[in-house]
Amino acid sequence: MSAQNYFDYAATTPLDPRVWAAMQPYFETEFGNPSSVHGYGQRAEAAVESARGRLAAALGCQPEELVFTSGGTESNNLALRGAALAARRQRGANRLLVSPVEHSAVARTAEQLATEFGFELVRLPVDEYGMVHPQDVARLLTADTALVSVILANNEIGTINPISEIAAICRERGVLLHSDAIQAPAYRPLNVNDLGIDLLSLGAHKLYGPKGVGLLYRRAGTPLLPIQTGGSHESGLRAGTHNVPYIVGLAEAFELAQSEVDQTTSQLVRLRDRIISKVLEISASQLTGHPAQRLPNHASFVFKGVDGNALLMLLDDAGFACSSGSACKTGDPQPSEVLLAMGITPEWAAGSLRITLGKHTTPANVDALLTALPSLVERARALEGNLEINAADKHR
Repeated sequence: MSAQNYFDYAATTPLDPRVWAAMQPYFETEFGNPSSVHGYGQRAEAAVESARGRLAAALGCQPEELVFTSGGTESNNLALRGAALAARRQRGANRLLVSPVEHSAVARTAEQLATEFGFELVRLPVDEYGMVHPQDVARLLTADTALVSVILANNEIGTINPISEIAAICRERGVLLHSDAIQAPAYRPLNVNDLGIDLLSLGAHKLYGPKGVGLLYRRAGTPLLPIQTGGSHESGLRAGTHNVPYIVGLAEAFELAQSEVDQTTSQLVRLRDRIISKVLEISASQLTGHPAQRLPNHASFVFKGVDGNALLMLLDDAGFACSSGSACKTGDPQPSEVLLAMGITPEWAAGSLRITLGKHTTPANVDALLTALPSLVERARALEGNLEINAADKHR
């Protein structure tokens, strides 16, 4: 399969060669443990702190407000579990407000806090585009709310939430706001002061960096209990020897992504909009997510009478790598919880397709996909025995 026929950039991105070049010395010659006192250790520590400073400057925060983790999932776990338990200990807060369209790293953590730790879990409503509205957050906030968590840019449907407006409401009411921003930084500017956020999760491998490293932004003064204990690494919030080359790679990838975001976005929006326009010509198809307030590289759909996984296999056989939604859910025969929360029926939700673009995607790649897709959708319907589909049929 040609790398150019890769349409699953929301799942992961190829490592930028410039990022690999920045990382390489810390695998080979500068391999010291940052906690060691000798020269090797001091140089490794300097690399970690330089990366922290670069990331802080790019995000608009202080270096001490960043905690390095093993990736976005750990960052989400630390944010939710650490902030919820700290809020309960400090002020007896026992309520969580979480959107129903979160990545599983947030959704499952919130559910465990409810079932195993006794927190009250309240699901924020979303509209037909999977968007959380600030007025609904304001309506459901109570004095005993420990934490609100709303995804910035949805991995399955591409919808971008109004995080800064939600943050203003939470700040006025004295409640912490966390946001999973893992899909965002390769395709939109990201500044924590502009967002007004208290906790924000990032991972490197969605922005042309390495897998296995991420960070949590924690606004100064935000109470947080560590969930991984041991040494005093990361100001006591995340024990474990620093992964020096990956941390260096995260900083390099984030700086590059943010510096190139305008150029990347302008080329991807045109390709994304072409995909949306042409795919909606296929009978019984529907765009999922917001038509305008969505990631510039993200197009997602549902097809009536189609098994999404069967369609993915047909696409793969034809040389195209796509997804049916979250990469963490691929292969699961159950309809997406995100799509169901938006009011899409199970019959339609089962036929989901996510097409996500990246900086290596060309118009020729998109044309090839759009040429192949209509017949593959019909083949997938035939496999299900769904041959008679009304072209005007919509899921609502």
